[in-house]
Amino acid sequence: MTKYKTVLGDTWDIIARKVYGSGKEKYAHYLMDANRDLLDEFIFSEGVEVICPDISDKSSELPDAYPEWRT
Repeated sequence: MTKYKTVLGDTWDIIARKVYGSGKEKYAHYLMDANRDLLDEFIFSEGVEVICPDISDKSSELPDAYPEWRT
């Protein structure tokens, strides 16, 4: 598990791409699940600490489409 400090304008999918790599925006639901206290945030201000869980062992569970919150 790592932590990420937001920059002004970050969103859940942008953070997922920055942390997990290009094309990994669909991992945003793991970030949201680990940071339930931040779910009211859509566009982050600067300096918010976001917990980023390790997902390598869960990657086979990921859907091929966008996460449910994004559809």
